[in-house]
Amino acid sequence: MLRRDGWRVNTKRIRRLWADEGLKRPPRVRKKRRLGPGRGRREPVTRPDQVWALDYQTDVTADGRQIRFLNVIDEFTREALVTRAARSWTADATVALLEEVISMLGRRPEHVRMDNGPELTAHALRDWARFSGTATAYIDPGSPWQNGHCESFNGRFRDEFLATEQFNTLLEAQVLAEDWRIEYNTYRPHGSLGGLTPEAFRAHWLGQHQPALT
Repeated sequence: MLRRDGWRVNTKRIRRLWADEGLKRPPRVRKKRRLGPGRGRREPVTRPDQVWALDYQTDVTADGRQIRFLNVIDEFTREALVTRAARSWTADATVALLEEVISMLGRRPEHVRMDNGPELTAHALRDWARFSGTATAYIDPGSPWQNGHCESFNGRFRDEFLATEQFNTLLEAQVLAEDWRIEYNTYRPHGSLGGLTPEAFRAHWLGQHQPALT
């Protein structure tokens, strides 16, 4: 206020005066620490399993109860690695599913890209990433376009699946989502993949880049 009225103000002196008068100084506001690299350090994705992207989508069963789908995709091949429905997701449950996918596929990502939601910034997930040697790539808050491949998948999943199905039970949602995921990977060609399906694109890329066995 003093600066606004044209006075020269020494911040340190004002703080001393507050202390001399026994007044409580206003707390300093700390900027929220970003938990991982955002847009500024984004690298081009050039190979399978370089970046897996994670995100959640919400729907309801016929009784009005919430269900949340955890989607994990490979940014390079566009494969939907898992689409799993649950009533809710914690960081521990997310880690358990990632480990399940890694065990099933026999490979793990170099990076995981995700937003700053509470399930994805909790210690359990960050500890898992650190101990497993997987780097975390958090997008900037309020910037879903930085997770563009996953957002594109979410839009397709919403329009082609969630908008057309009604789930009577959680189990039904899980079964139908898995059927849709398999069809998406196996039978849905992508223009960005040269007209190949995600599954075929991965196989083609590996055939071109892995040395022949002798």
